[in-house]
Amino acid sequence: MDTERKEQVFRRGVDLFNERKFFACHEALEEIWLEETPAEKPFYQGLIQVAAGFHQLLEKKNPRGAASLIRRGVKKLERCPPAYGGLDLAGLRAALTPWLDALARGQPTAALAPPTLNPPQSAL
Repeated sequence: MDTERKEQVFRRGVDLFNERKFFACHEALEEIWLEETPAEKPFYQGLIQVAAGFHQLLEKKNPRGAASLIRRGVKKLERCPPAYGGLDLAGLRAALTPWLDALARGQPTAALAPPTLNPPQSAL
């Protein structure tokens, strides 16, 4: 996949995630992941697993599967720097903590807003 196409697909995946279209996000990012180098695969796979987890939770009503996918995604994203791929991964990981805590305790998650993929905050 050429660089321009990869950027287009990545931006589409980010937009789909932020629109809470988690299955479509998973599909878009998987297109990149399938062709990515081994060094980059954990980044994309982590995002894919988080998106798939939210699809399992919000669409399939499968909290157990969701927790497993989100937890595995976070572990992969922990291999990346806090700001990576144009995203604030530290912020994403922090936003996922209350979800994982609630899922681990079997508590409702309806009051929690799904996280978004944002650019890193610039230092002032």
